[in-house]
This record gives sequence, C-alpha cells and structure tokens, in this order.
Amino acid sequence: MITIIFYILATITLGTGILTVLAKNPIHSAVYMVVCFFSIAGHFLMLNAQFLSVVHIIVYTGAIMILLLFTLMLMNLSDQHEPKKKVASRIAAAVSVCLTAIVILAVFLKANVVIESYKAENIDFQSVQVIGQVLLDEYMVPFEFASILLITAMIGAVLISKREKKA
Repeated sequence: MITIIFYILATITLGTGILTVLAKNPIHSAVYMVVCFFSIAGHFLMLNAQFLSVVHIIVYTGAIMILLLFTLMLMNLSDQHEPKKKVASRIAAAVSVCLTAIVILAVFLKANVVIESYKAENIDFQSVQVIGQVLLDEYMVPFEFASILLITAMIGAVLISKREKKA
C-alpha cells in the first residue's frame, strides 16, 4: 500500500513539476507548483516527518506561493508585453540546466548514507526541540542568510510591482 501511495505522489510531483515549467500562463504555472508542493509534503508524511510536512505546507504553499501569485498578478504579464527570447538565451538556459543536472548527479553519486548512525544514537530527530536546537546552533549562519534572502526577495517583488510615475 505504501509503495502505491509513493508512486502516486511521485507521479503527481513529477507531472506538476513538468507542467510548472511548460505552462504558458504564469498563473497556471503557479497553481501547478502549489499542487507539486502539496505532493512533496505528502512525501514528508510518508517518511514520518510530520513537522517538515506542516512547515513545508505553511511556508512554501502558504506564504511563498501567495507572494508569487500576488507578484504575478501585480505585474500583469501578458504575451504582448514580453519580447521573444533570443536563441542565445535559450542555448544558455539549456547549457545551465545540463550543468546543474551534472552537478546534482555527481552529488548523488558521491553522497554517503548516514542513516545507521542516527538509529544508533536513540534521539528523536523529528521533535521540534531537536530541530530548533540544531537549526539555531549548527546552522545559525545559513539560517540568517536565508532570512536575508527572503527579505531581499520581498523588497525586490515590491520594487518590481511598483508602477513608475509618468512625467
């Protein structure tokens, strides 16, 4: 039963991820991304990581996607305002996607599984106390960089959506 649920969630995740990239309408793309985020939260639930699942739904599906939808709606994107992409930019995008795929594949091939050491320590790694302690002790600097990045993205979204005054 678990295997069937996994395959259903994996199909939904991959399908909506592909539809997110291939959709012509940015609003449709954002809706596909919301469905993809929910299916990823389902994967977290299958891994018995309830805290990560709830945080994923609240942060990504709730906050980030609403911010993205508001930004898209404020920018009023349409085909007539957007110029066609040049061939050079399409080639550069394809090359960057290939390089990223190579890096991700290399990371997966070089990764070492450390599940056995977690089982031996007899600590509940899903408790909020342990996650908070690790996040604010060992990963304090990346946590703060992520918060600065999110604030910068919000400021950028506001500046992009502001209309210029006509002289």
